[in-house]
Amino acid sequence: MENITAEELKKRIDSGETLHIVDVREPHEHAEFNIGGILLPLGDIRAMQVDELEDLKDEEVIVYCRSGGRSGQAAMILETMGFQNVKNLTGGMLNWEEKFGR
Repeated sequence: MENITAEELKKRIDSGETLHIVDVREPHEHAEFNIGGILLPLGDIRAMQVDELEDLKDEEVIVYCRSGGRSGQAAMILETMGFQNVKNLTGGMLNWEEKFGR
């Protein structure tokens, strides 16, 4: 698992790059504030319910959560499922908000 910083990710989002971003928080957290990632809670990943990601096994997938812990777990699980290029957002949404606000 690799990490990606909030600065790196924001730069790539702002440049219009097509990214595969996955929010592994709970639905209420996603509804409150997100950066455009698809919602796939960690519990679903643990249960291996990742059908919507199956086509991305050879693509870069960036995962994020509140602080980086859950997304780190998600990244490791995805890697064991055969995903080749998973990156964890360092510090999660707390770090993102600290640097860029909402």
